[in-house]
Amino acid sequence: MSHVVSTAGHVDHGKSTLVRVLTGTDPDRFAEEKERGLTIDLGFASTKLPSGKVLSLVDVPGHVRFLKNMLAGVGAVDACLFVVDANEGWKPQTEEHLRILDLLGVRHGIVALTKIGLADDDLVELAMLDVEERVVGTFLEAAPVIPVDSIDGTGLDELRAALDDLLATTPDAIDRGTPRLWVDRAFSAKGSGTVVTGTLTGGRIRVDDELDLLPHGRSVRVRALQSLHAQRTKVGPGNRTAVNLSGIGHDEVRRGDVLVRSGEWHETTVFDGALTVLDSLDHDVSRRGAHLLYMGAGEHAVRIRILGPAIAPGNTGNIRVYLPAALPLLPGDRFVLRESGRSETIGGGEVLDVDPRSKAADASPDRSVDRVIAERGWVTADELLLLTGEHRDPDVGVWVVDPSELHLAIESVRSRVDDAGALGLDTATLRDQERATLALLTDIVVAGGRATRASAADPLLEHPYVAALRSAGFAPPDPDGVDREELRELVRRGEVIVEDGVYFAPAVIDDAALLLAEMLAEKPEGVTVSEVRQRMGNTRKHAMPLIARLDAGGMTRRRDNLRIAGPRLPSR
Repeated sequence: MSHVVSTAGHVDHGKSTLVRVLTGTDPDRFAEEKERGLTIDLGFASTKLPSGKVLSLVDVPGHVRFLKNMLAGVGAVDACLFVVDANEGWKPQTEEHLRILDLLGVRHGIVALTKIGLADDDLVELAMLDVEERVVGTFLEAAPVIPVDSIDGTGLDELRAALDDLLATTPDAIDRGTPRLWVDRAFSAKGSGTVVTGTLTGGRIRVDDELDLLPHGRSVRVRALQSLHAQRTKVGPGNRTAVNLSGIGHDEVRRGDVLVRSGEWHETTVFDGALTVLDSLDHDVSRRGAHLLYMGAGEHAVRIRILGPAIAPGNTGNIRVYLPAALPLLPGDRFVLRESGRSETIGGGEVLDVDPRSKAADASPDRSVDRVIAERGWVTADELLLLTGEHRDPDVGVWVVDPSELHLAIESVRSRVDDAGALGLDTATLRDQERATLALLTDIVVAGGRATRASAADPLLEHPYVAALRSAGFAPPDPDGVDREELRELVRRGEVIVEDGVYFAPAVIDDAALLLAEMLAEKPEGVTVSEVRQRMGNTRKHAMPLIARLDAGGMTRRRDNLRIAGPRLPSR
């Protein structure tokens, strides 16, 4: 596994030159960048450190006009190589880059104090003291500051050793089994077609995987993979990755799009988040203004609503964010918020709820899984995993249930069973969630799709209509006066047979089969319905349903106007 580290710092402080001498790769890809000596867009390079670890570097532009591109490069990095010019010292973009990295949750880094060959010892010492003072209270407070000169090589060995130590203390990317790749570059490669690049997080992808490109909703296939300049059959999280895609043109993909596997992420256009406002801001943050949200590698024009009073500089408050298109998000995802009208970074923070249910006026979002369950009452374990990233074993069936909702459902089922009468409750009338609670209730039994109290006596035991059918034989009485629900249950249990609206005892069907076997033994060529009716001593009303039953059971067959022996006719 490699680690992805981003550069950061003010324009002209030597970030790209430092990347070039460390890796042998010029991160400035465009002719305009080389002509102007100014990084405009993201650059990428990698190198093997003395320990053998592989370092992937994302070089970002330092000029304020290209802050959008800088934000696209730091959205999924593990750590940073923070660059400060020993001669120019701390500058506005130095400060803004540090704040952005802090807002994005980057917690590991080192500082390279560059161009020391152009400064005397006193200036270098003053610059180091200034850097150490500026980073107090940030994630770089305990970071080493390494003086370097990219031209004569001073300090480069020490920097490589510090980078080795940085990678050793930076946690490996987590493999949740749900890959996500924010696209930071898309192009067409000769002979290959569409290629996208990004830092893979969340899980691994393989050649021939079917993925979704969001927010377009397009299905694409992975034709080939490359990482660290080598072809791969699979790539794990935490790696810079180039993905050759089929099913889409490179001009249809843009920076900020995202690749995921279908069904593994909750896609949302609204989320609640915690916004920390920079203490350097000179005004409170309210819903007013034109806001740009930076998430992953993308820039999104969004609407926001403050969930409470306006947020003062240096404070944290909750906001609701309305996205222009659905994105696959998870609580804990980090973002940066800027106000485009004033061209200023407001602050940033983390996603708390990817599917808010409360009205904005009542919302109190946090990352509590129990809150998500309580707001829904019932939620499947699979959906809860998409909403929170946390697996919970189901409480009932496939559902994770808020305890109070589960209690209400159980009491409702018990009450309905009691109200259903002696035959019990038809479980088909219950909602899926209510039906699932039956497995928890030891005082209720379910048989034949009906739920009754375990202590209840069987009201159909030795039912008088069943006795009447048995005694009546081939001429059964109609079920006049018999409760229709009881009759349906007797039929369901098989204690009564119904054929063409006529009810029989099951033994009568067997007796009829034996009677036909006897008749056909006497007349193998076949018997008529009239002959059967006369032998049974009943009317056509009863004889025809019995014969139909025997036909359906393969005991008799019809041949013209006769009934002949079927393959299942019992022997007499």
